[in-house]
Amino acid sequence: MGSERRPQTSSSFVSPSIYHVFLSFRGEDTRKTFTDTLYAALVGAGWRTFKDDNEIERGENIKTELENAIINSRSSIIILSKNYATSTWCLDELVKILEHKKTKGHAILPVFYHVDPSEVRDQKKSFAEAFTRYERQIEAESDERKREWMEKVQKWRAALGEVADLGGVLVNNQEDRKESEFIEEILQLIEDKLNRTISSVAPYLVGISSRVKNIISWLQDGSHDDNVIAICGMSGIGKTTVAKYVFTTNFRRFEGSSFLANIQDISQQPDGLIRLQKQLLYDLTGKKSKIQDTDEGIIKIRDAICFKRVLVILDDIDQQEQIHAIIGMKNWFCPGSKIIITTKNSCLLKVQEIQKVHKVREMGNDESLELFSWHSFGEDHPADDYMELSKRVVKHCGGLPLALQVLGTSLRGKNIDVWKSALDKLEAIPASQVIKKLKFGYDSLKDDHDKNLFLDIACFFTRKDKDYVIAVLDESYIYTRVGIQNLTDRFLLMIEGNKLIMHQMLRDMGREIVRQESSKKPGRRTRLWHYKDSFNVLRENMGSETIEGLFFDMNMVKEDESFMGSSSSGRKWLFTEVKSYRFGFSRHPNKFSSKTLNEVELGTNLFTIMNKLRLLQINYTHLNGAYKDFPKNLRWLYWRGFPLKCVPNDFPLESLSVLDMRNSCLERLWEGRRVLPLVKILNLSHSHSLIRTPDFSGLPMLEKLVLKECVNLIEVHESIGTLEARLIFLNIKNCKRLQKLPREICKLKVLKTFIISGCSNLVELPRDLWRMQSLEVFLANEIPMSQLPSKRKQNPIWHALIRSWVPYPKKVLDLPWVSLPKSLVKISLSGCNLSEVDFPRDFSNLMSLQNLDLSKNPISCLPDCIRTLSRLNKLELASCTMLKFLIDLPRVHDLGLGYCTSLERVTFLSVGCRAKLHHLNGCKELTDMEGSFKLETMGGIEKTMKSLELSMWDSVGSFEVKLHNNSTHTESRGPVKVLFERGMISIYLPGSMVPDWFCYKSAGSTLSFTVPSSPDIKIQGITVCSVYTIDWKVWIEGIQFYLIIHNEQKNVKLIYSPTCYGLPEAQNKMLWFTHWIFLSQLDAGDTLNVSVVTMDGFSIKEIGIHLMHGEQVDMVLNSNSQEMQRDYPYQGMMPAKRQGLVDLYCYGHMGPGLDYILPYIP
Repeated sequence: MGSERRPQTSSSFVSPSIYHVFLSFRGEDTRKTFTDTLYAALVGAGWRTFKDDNEIERGENIKTELENAIINSRSSIIILSKNYATSTWCLDELVKILEHKKTKGHAILPVFYHVDPSEVRDQKKSFAEAFTRYERQIEAESDERKREWMEKVQKWRAALGEVADLGGVLVNNQEDRKESEFIEEILQLIEDKLNRTISSVAPYLVGISSRVKNIISWLQDGSHDDNVIAICGMSGIGKTTVAKYVFTTNFRRFEGSSFLANIQDISQQPDGLIRLQKQLLYDLTGKKSKIQDTDEGIIKIRDAICFKRVLVILDDIDQQEQIHAIIGMKNWFCPGSKIIITTKNSCLLKVQEIQKVHKVREMGNDESLELFSWHSFGEDHPADDYMELSKRVVKHCGGLPLALQVLGTSLRGKNIDVWKSALDKLEAIPASQVIKKLKFGYDSLKDDHDKNLFLDIACFFTRKDKDYVIAVLDESYIYTRVGIQNLTDRFLLMIEGNKLIMHQMLRDMGREIVRQESSKKPGRRTRLWHYKDSFNVLRENMGSETIEGLFFDMNMVKEDESFMGSSSSGRKWLFTEVKSYRFGFSRHPNKFSSKTLNEVELGTNLFTIMNKLRLLQINYTHLNGAYKDFPKNLRWLYWRGFPLKCVPNDFPLESLSVLDMRNSCLERLWEGRRVLPLVKILNLSHSHSLIRTPDFSGLPMLEKLVLKECVNLIEVHESIGTLEARLIFLNIKNCKRLQKLPREICKLKVLKTFIISGCSNLVELPRDLWRMQSLEVFLANEIPMSQLPSKRKQNPIWHALIRSWVPYPKKVLDLPWVSLPKSLVKISLSGCNLSEVDFPRDFSNLMSLQNLDLSKNPISCLPDCIRTLSRLNKLELASCTMLKFLIDLPRVHDLGLGYCTSLERVTFLSVGCRAKLHHLNGCKELTDMEGSFKLETMGGIEKTMKSLELSMWDSVGSFEVKLHNNSTHTESRGPVKVLFERGMISIYLPGSMVPDWFCYKSAGSTLSFTVPSSPDIKIQGITVCSVYTIDWKVWIEGIQFYLIIHNEQKNVKLIYSPTCYGLPEAQNKMLWFTHWIFLSQLDAGDTLNVSVVTMDGFSIKEIGIHLMHGEQVDMVLNSNSQEMQRDYPYQGMMPAKRQGLVDLYCYGHMGPGLDYILPYIP
């Protein structure tokens, strides 16, 4: 997708060309008849048309002139007649036309003149004869010429297949239509194509179709509701390109149209809104209007739009006043009108109550590389020598079309050395054209606090937890949470999984703004985010009072080979000539070039001058000296690998909001009791030497305490109870030496998350745990429950917990017991050695429980208590290898059963309880998943087989078939099984052809027939037989195939992908029988188009249809298969999607999803 280059008016979309239409035709077939008539009609309609015998002067190079004519035409009409393929001129023209279509958006209209599209696509009949002659000629050529001709023939075949798939006008000998009527249709279609040309929307429209399909579907749905849609996204993402494409391909569907570009810039100019109003009125009425003020303009616009269906694009809207001044009220528009807005400000959508929103996403890696290649190489892939360099540029651009276009254009035609140099510079300083464009969003922020918040996040907090960042910055900025929302509204920031995500180009733009504060002296910038800049500033004592934030990591310096040299004494750290690196950090001449790393000392005094320092991340670094003069305004101290055993008492931490010392060498946090009145988060995780926690009474505001992987921790201070009204998160995961928790922990009234997983030496939990009535998440994985002990000292933690759950021997009744809080939403007891008898008789007190993880436990059946959990939404039983049956499961949305290797059957309490998501990987014994699939052996369903007329194979019982299950991703070999899925029956058998008793047959993968009419017999079902092979060289596990049945009269398309399919041996073929019950949904005269669509690896050789009458269907429904009695195709179902006027219904295992497979569906 191209960048957002803005047109001035809607008329500027059409680029000049010498010809409107290029005619490609076979002279001997149509020159004196159809083509001459068509040519005259095109010229008479005002279209400048190229026809070779009219346009080429004698003596000119005909081939060159033809190619130039194609290049200089906006469209081509290709008249595919009987002898078209006998002309190499025609075939070369066709290849050139299709190339021009790909590169320049050249419009094409195929005309199938007394030939069927399938003859062109598959080169049948006269087309086959032509290629047979070419192949005979090839055999007579020399090796070099033979290779050239083979390549040409391959291109011709591909071109014919491609043009046949475009669709077009079918001119044949229909008695009810004259040739002149076909020509009128062609004129109308070519007029539509020419007026909708997209050649100037953007130079290269890579990936545009997928980005606009939902908008075009809305535009063409005929609905009078929701007449406004907003296209949103960050600067440079392609909003304007999408809007242009939609406009140019659809504006002729309306009675009036207008594309108002660059509204934000124009509206800020004198009388800018009035100019926009005049432009809108001129576009819609064709007349110039006099407007004195915006109020008068609004009245005139209202009068112009209320009686005609119009399409209006408002590009780059930023303020509510702009919308009101230009289009007034939404309800002024005539029914059927559509308004499209592009904006970087999502706040407008809430104010204007715009419900339909289309967010433009970044391009994927493949699309990015293709777009970059078009701009840099003029083709869809890089030159071989430039591939790795191109990938580096693409990675840097992060899927942003603007950056891909700017950088691709700037590197076009340059040699590799220039590329490498440009990339080094690019990684130091972003391209100015890109930054200028992106900075519009930053400049639109009205509040300096929001701008500084953006810069803080860009330099230090991308991909950090949102709540963590709010805790850090709340003391620096008022209403940090509101500021983050403002940034997301402007698409300068995204929140994904509660993490702050900033597009890397926006991040780089923010860092470049900071670099420009002092491009040559990093110590005078407000923020130092790169370890090289920070190291240079610290080692040369170049810091200043300007610095507010600093990041430094000594390990990064050690690992950076650019700092290294070699000498006889080993590796030395050399700091040589000045060189620019990413976003301005520099290597300056080094006074310590002869010193080893250990001799380069950093002292606490280097920070004294930085009295505005708020944010400090300093990893794996030892500082010499006292801390009493350290900056006193620190809000965030992140010191990974803190080297001391205890934080010095003179370290001024009283202003801290977050103290993060993970991976430290601490044995204790500090001596005695310290008061840090503002600390909200304390993270000492992975501090393997830590023995005791601090006294928490000096941390009155503490909300989050992380002690994960403090493997030598033996004591949690009892003062933790003083945090009863503040602490909401406590993580002591894998504190393996911890044997008990203080009773005061139960006073934590607002604690929401409590993690004790892996604390394998815990003897007991406090008896009053049930008092923690705010607790929502309790994770206690990998705390094994052993056999019931005979001695009290052996009792593990769980015996206290489950005293109330199950009857125990007398010797353990005197143990203290606890209950779990009723507030719990999530419990995880994975790997706790629990069997079903260890569960309580009644879980009814856990009325809020939604997520329960019992994976990796020796459960053999579902504990009865689980059925009482009325709000349970997710149940995880993965790797419960003893689990064989899950009967009458309660309603859950997400059911995890992966690698339950003994599981055979799953049923639910009712149809409404069936899980929508079920994870079945590795369930190799599973044959019955209610609501999904069921496999039965042939012997158990004789009645069903007889009704399907499959009992004719006496030897079926002796066959063995290998089946692949796409739900479980397992394979099995055994007797022939029958697959039941929502009214369908599938059977796989060895075989090489469709049986004789099938009434319709066709070679290949498609077949069409009309349901016959009979007064005595009602067709209520069909059996489809497909013959297929697998190419094992390209087949990969999980590849699927799809059976599509399209009922043209009912506007219904049924798409079925079987959960299981047979794997034929070696080069053998296999038969797939699938039976469908339609009952009253199939009528005489219905035309059914049946096709099997395959992915790489499958090849369909033949397809057949057998019709089933009512008596046979009754036999199936009355057979012993309960599956067939429950459902049949699209009974009581809503369509999964609409494709034009056709309803799509999906069955079976749809794999990657309907949207993924739609392009493959005819």
